[in-house]
Amino acid sequence: MAGLHLPDMLLASDPRARNGWLTGQLLIAMPSMQDKRFVRTVICMCAHSDDGAMGLVLNRPLPKLQFDDLLKQLGVTPVPSARSIRMLAGGPVENGRGFVLHSGEWATDGTLPVAKDTRLTASIEVLKAIASGEGPRDCVLALGYAGWGPGQVESEIASNAWLTVPAEPELLYGTDPDKAWAAALSKLKVDPLALSSVAGRA
Repeated sequence: MAGLHLPDMLLASDPRARNGWLTGQLLIAMPSMQDKRFVRTVICMCAHSDDGAMGLVLNRPLPKLQFDDLLKQLGVTPVPSARSIRMLAGGPVENGRGFVLHSGEWATDGTLPVAKDTRLTASIEVLKAIASGEGPRDCVLALGYAGWGPGQVESEIASNAWLTVPAEPELLYGTDPDKAWAAALSKLKVDPLALSSVAGRA
């Protein structure tokens, strides 16, 4: 278990370098998605810039790993914890690395803004706070992330692989992962059965 650390692309000295137009948006996989790792996924885009993009998959639960088990691996007390949070497989890149996506009223050193009321923290302090019954009001913990190189995600969107919608709190924290894909599409008033795999006709 690698613990909680931010990817290098999120450590840019100028925060504006991370704030491309996709930051704070959800990517919704089109029915035509060919990559099996991302079929029917909903991804919160945490960073987007000329250097690439990084996001967390919101609808791939980790049923075999409990929050208390992770705390034990990382040597965080108390166990059992006073709170438990949803555990997710955040993506295929570095799946031993953890990230807490959370509401914006809580922050610590290294916490990064994602959207108006959404933050990303990858430090042990956030787990300690949650375990003690404090920390951010709303949160999920993801292991691993989805990453794209320069221009890659823009190209995928142009080829009709993804739709986008703002990352509203109810989609981030309050939706059953099994229903998240349909719920995200409903924000666009889109019927999945009506979606076309032909670019420009969704």
